[in-house]
Amino acid sequence: MPDSAHAHLLERLLPVIRAAGDVVMAVYRTDFSVRGKEDASPVTEADERAEALIVPALEALLPGVPVIAEEAVAGGRQPEIADRFWLVDPLDGTKEFISRNGEFTVNIALIEHGTPVLGAVLAPALDRLFCGAAGVGAFVEQDGIRQPIRCRATPPEGLTVVASRSHGDAAALDAFLAGRKVAALRNAGSSLKLCLIAVGEADLYPRLGRTMEWDIAAGHAVLSAAGGKVLTLDGAPLGYGKPGLDNPHFFACGLD
Repeated sequence: MPDSAHAHLLERLLPVIRAAGDVVMAVYRTDFSVRGKEDASPVTEADERAEALIVPALEALLPGVPVIAEEAVAGGRQPEIADRFWLVDPLDGTKEFISRNGEFTVNIALIEHGTPVLGAVLAPALDRLFCGAAGVGAFVEQDGIRQPIRCRATPPEGLTVVASRSHGDAAALDAFLAGRKVAALRNAGSSLKLCLIAVGEADLYPRLGRTMEWDIAAGHAVLSAAGGKVLTLDGAPLGYGKPGLDNPHFFACGLD
């Protein structure tokens, strides 16, 4: 897809993700109930209502392009993976949603030939929308203002490392960081960790635990557009459309 087409598609995606964020926030303001899925992870009405809005909107944006969405997959409904497909997490950070700390996101990404080429990550409770596309660049919208974003070079005082607020292995993280100059360790929920690197507020995110492709694809697209990268522990680019849609351990980083 040409860069201009990516830019146009991204603009058409923004009303969709904003509307999904409104749905999520409408549930957030209520005394919502929490249920458990087969894998014991939590799900709420917000997950399901946001996904019900997003999927048909994406099918209308790009007719014929499959939409792989978390709750549909959990219910046994997954279209066949193609060279081009959408990945959707209608509510990333459900544990953050339940604890009402605001660090949850709506994630939408377009994958082409195994690479996330376009993505949007909305943190509706924080009023932060991160977007990016290949050949277009990345930006954040907050308080009605859009600003371009770019990863930063690591400061002389050392790395700001972001880690999961709700998932993590402290011993594995310490081993990964051994020998690196670390200035600060910051916890954050959901795919915000990738976006914090993209916006130049952090430098490194090691993920040494299980994730699914829809958890990180949108943040990966934003980070790539901002000059960063997501690599497996052996240094290979993290790809998408893998069997089972599981990710290996990986790390995300900004500029070298």
